[in-house]
Amino acid sequence: MICIVNYGLGNIHAFANIYKRLNMPVNIASTPQELRRAEKIILPGVGASDWAMTRLNGSGLRETLEEMVIGEGKPVLGICVGMQIMADRSDEGVLDTLGWIPAEVKKFDHERFTQRTHLPHMGWNNVQPMGTNSLFKNLESGARFYFLHSYYFVPQSQEHVLATTDYNGSYASSVHRDNVFGVQFHPEKSHQWGMQLLRNFAEMEM
Repeated sequence: MICIVNYGLGNIHAFANIYKRLNMPVNIASTPQELRRAEKIILPGVGASDWAMTRLNGSGLRETLEEMVIGEGKPVLGICVGMQIMADRSDEGVLDTLGWIPAEVKKFDHERFTQRTHLPHMGWNNVQPMGTNSLFKNLESGARFYFLHSYYFVPQSQEHVLATTDYNGSYASSVHRDNVFGVQFHPEKSHQWGMQLLRNFAEMEM
């Protein structure tokens, strides 16, 4: 069972609709009891990290989420800000983030851009997987995803980078550590490539 964490952020129904189209069991988890049904978890997110952490802390779901992810090793996929709050800290806010992956989140320094790019990074861009990995199965070349962000994830170790994207320089657009996965882009808005990635997460063996 895929469970989508409903803490008031992200287009949760878009994820649910994709899994229904894929004929895969899915549930929207708004309570700890519903979340405990999960075999795999999607943590969506939009907006700023402080707002995301405030909503998650106030949802009544954080304790159960951390028990399942850190204590039980349930696979989790963070989307956009859902990925960014997996870091140790974010320049975007002052609240502590989850600290599931040793990393920090920084703002793109657009004053140092040498190309005609701007913030936010919005629209379609290429994603290049780092070698072979199950999250990007059948997405090894030519995959494009939809982005909307001004801050980016900076892991302490390159071994936690799953894929990169170029936006006036290369950065980590997908990361992982053990059972924790994250993508900066929005697979629910990324047509066939996003559907394939969400299928891959559901079928991933841990």
